[in-house]
Amino acid sequence: MDKPTSTLNKLPSETVLQHNRRYIPGGISSVNRSIDPAITFVRGEGAYLWDNEGKRYIDYHAGFAPYFLGHNFAPINQAAAAALTSGDSLFGAGPSIAEGRLAELICENVPAAEKITFLNTGSEATSLAIRIGRAITGRQHIIVMQGGYNGNHDELAVNVFNTLAEIGPRVSPGEYPIKPLGAGTTVMHNRFTHAVNYNDLESVRYICRRFPIAALITEPLLQNIGVVGKVKAKPGYLEGLRDLADEFGFLLVFDEVKTGFRHALGGYSQVCGVKPDLVVYGKAVANGFPLAAVAGKAEYLDSIIDPDPSRRPFVAGTYNGHPVAVAAAIETVRYLTANKDTLYPRMEAMGAAMEAGINDIFARRDITACVTRQGSAFSFYLMEKQPSDLHDIIEGHDFARDLALRRALIQRGVFFVPIATKQCSLSAAHTDADVDFTLEQFESAVATVW
Repeated sequence: MDKPTSTLNKLPSETVLQHNRRYIPGGISSVNRSIDPAITFVRGEGAYLWDNEGKRYIDYHAGFAPYFLGHNFAPINQAAAAALTSGDSLFGAGPSIAEGRLAELICENVPAAEKITFLNTGSEATSLAIRIGRAITGRQHIIVMQGGYNGNHDELAVNVFNTLAEIGPRVSPGEYPIKPLGAGTTVMHNRFTHAVNYNDLESVRYICRRFPIAALITEPLLQNIGVVGKVKAKPGYLEGLRDLADEFGFLLVFDEVKTGFRHALGGYSQVCGVKPDLVVYGKAVANGFPLAAVAGKAEYLDSIIDPDPSRRPFVAGTYNGHPVAVAAAIETVRYLTANKDTLYPRMEAMGAAMEAGINDIFARRDITACVTRQGSAFSFYLMEKQPSDLHDIIEGHDFARDLALRRALIQRGVFFVPIATKQCSLSAAHTDADVDFTLEQFESAVATVW
């Protein structure tokens, strides 16, 4: 018999998980949300989460980082609610006024976006970006980053969670054995995907000299799901990718699902000054509502309507440009545009305070560790220097102690998701007092783990 939701809300999280497992494989519809300890969150507001036993946490996970403005940000929720009551609907035919308004807002404010098309998830968007690259170039092979994550489809869901036994020692120039993220894919049969380390231009050149490359896709900061928490580009690396794309004729694709709108209104491509051919957005663009996009050079986006069907990548989706998500995204981009001159400097200041505080705690306790950060996103590594690629992390980081520290923080009301090396995300809803409290609890947690 079904249990009322109100009854489940009062049960321990482990009981809720066991109930869900009767109907959902693993009890959770996205396997990367599975955590230990299991926590059933029932409310999110601003920078805070509450579990079903009433405990409050300061949240630094942000649902894998879409909540740049905080959970349930009132202006965005109100815009979404207005769309529900306005008579707007999912008409399934003809142009949408709201969709055109959102496209204009983004293209007018994001230098990398000359044109744009909307989808629902980052995985859909990265898949389309690769398809466009293949349609434009007439080639099949693609390059991905070792330890990066660019979506759940066959050719990109590779080489994320790996050990040295699986991929071997660092190779440069060269590539790594392809390791699918899960079963049921065709990537090992097609063999069009090539994995190289981030920050390794010579390996990109090596691959390009041996295979006809259609596209290279990377996060400009390697900070998405996977073993790598957040790795920054070495000076000249992103510029070097741009040069190699021009030299060898492949499309440079920036996966800004995580970095877009978080580090600047124009995404990280605006910060670094490197213009990709295509750029993928998601997460923060609608502050948690399900919307993603592929943007970029107009000539490449217009391939979607090429009159020659043999050159036209297919794009369709019942929920593409859904009015509720579009309304949320319009309000998000409007808010960021209106407040960018104060919002982004404030996020930088809070991020810098968090970085300095954590580094100080480690230094005073003579713990070998470092913090990597860009704006409001940060990670800590229990190793001497900031990592430049996956191999640095595998060889140097103390994963077990990292996980123990995160669990100790959770006990103290600070939610760093209990996945070793995972990125932490500040939101505009966080306060200086939240940062101070977090650092106090961080020091207390460190004292129990070391």
